[in-house]
Amino acid sequence: MSARREQILTTAARLFAVRGFHGVSVAEIGAACGMSGPGIYKHFTSKDALLAEMLVDISEQLLSVGQDRVAGADGPAAALGALVDWHVDFALHHPDLIVVQDRDWASLPDEARERVRLLQRSYVDLWADQLRDLDPTRVPDRASGRARAHATFGLLNSTPHSNLLPEQDMRAVLREMALAGLGVTDALPAAG
Repeated sequence: MSARREQILTTAARLFAVRGFHGVSVAEIGAACGMSGPGIYKHFTSKDALLAEMLVDISEQLLSVGQDRVAGADGPAAALGALVDWHVDFALHHPDLIVVQDRDWASLPDEARERVRLLQRSYVDLWADQLRDLDPTRVPDRASGRARAHATFGLLNSTPHSNLLPEQDMRAVLREMALAGLGVTDALPAAG
């Protein structure tokens, strides 16, 4: 992705998080990027396309990195630790995307909404499968794992509203709470 395209996506996410998708014009996005509004159309066909790429891209990234983390882990407890560390990092560094996803989901074009839904379902299932492998008596099926994963995402994705500590301290709080909630009681080394 070009640096300019990335700048537009980051700037639009910040503006959408503050004022909502419908509260921001293409001209305002362009001005915030130091270009004309119509200049945005050199990179995106529409504001809808910009929102779609923003949310599809982060959903693809969450799944891809999550899959890599699970593949590199030694067992389900370590995999869950790696998934928590990844999602905490995402939540702390991309609060605007969390707000946009939550508030502007309905503004996504249908095709993009379906793509995001499928990617997110795969990401949830990645967590659910590790939870089931960790303790099949407590998590007997994928539905139970999905419920636990969603509850954990609720905690981690609250950071746009609850991030009141310095980053390292907030990271430790989120990690501890998420792992405890998931039932990962093994002492896992903290990610650096």
